[in-house]
Amino acid sequence: MKLGLLGAGAVGAVHAQAAAALPTVNVAAVSSRSLSEAEAVAEPHGARVYSDYREMFDSDLDAVVISTPHSLHTQMVLDAAQAGLQVLLEKPMATTVADCDLMIEACEAAGVALAVGHIQHFLPEKVAAYDAVRSGWIGAPRLVHDLRSTDYRPGTRPEWFFDREVAGGGAVMNIGSHCIDRSSWLAGALVERIEAASTASRFGVGVETDATALLTMTNGLRASITVTSTPPRLVDQVTVVGDEGTIVADSRRGTLMRVGDTEQTLHERSEGDIPAAFRNQLAAFVEFVDHGTPFPVSTALSRTVVAAVHAIYEAADTGRPVTVPMRQHSGALS
Repeated sequence: MKLGLLGAGAVGAVHAQAAAALPTVNVAAVSSRSLSEAEAVAEPHGARVYSDYREMFDSDLDAVVISTPHSLHTQMVLDAAQAGLQVLLEKPMATTVADCDLMIEACEAAGVALAVGHIQHFLPEKVAAYDAVRSGWIGAPRLVHDLRSTDYRPGTRPEWFFDREVAGGGAVMNIGSHCIDRSSWLAGALVERIEAASTASRFGVGVETDATALLTMTNGLRASITVTSTPPRLVDQVTVVGDEGTIVADSRRGTLMRVGDTEQTLHERSEGDIPAAFRNQLAAFVEFVDHGTPFPVSTALSRTVVAAVHAIYEAADTGRPVTVPMRQHSGALS
């Protein structure tokens, strides 16, 4: 697969490293508004460099990975579909549900693959938790609790993250989308309803920096998510409580399970966890394109994540529960 990378920031560089680890993938081109950033990512792979992604799309490519500011996703995907290129798109899928639908429809009409890179589905500690839940080791899941920290102080990230028009929101759109995604995945159902939502904007950045919400899934299971900025201790932890036991997946500690009086380590954290996740995600994308193997994350889930983010904003603003809009014939969770 001759791969083009659109976006040469930190995530683009990780995608390039993932491609280098797969013998069937070649990073052929890199596009960025910053030529110096593009050159830094492209040079180890001998890839061509472009400042205009449309010129890159006209070159000899099979597929593209898009990891650019959120509001740019839609037009880039539409242009890629028109060029006949397969697409792996970074999360969140878009800044609006309408744009998600535009991309889905354009790729379907062009006959090209569209996969959204929700990396949680490939992180080893989350995969261990998912496999244990699906194996029935803790019995029927009853609730999910997701707690994630971030840092939304000025200067901690590129300025576009603090521009609501470009980013689509603040910590909920950027970090909360991970929580919504993995809570849905572990619960085995899409989000249907949002209630008890609250957001806070601190540090004078103009977007929300903290949030909490209660999610109800289509199968009736409930999940609570909390995103908090600059706590005393960094945390990235999701807990699944079942009839017979509990699983905790923590990116900094690994995955633990307790059933009765027995505790078990399902995954021990490793420095290689994140590179492995991106490598496995790209490998799944190649299988999706080359052999039609279903990608582990459906566009129905990716779209619903964006819809749930906006439902959290509405519920926080109004103080009332909000039903998450579903796309007709939206498909399954995965």
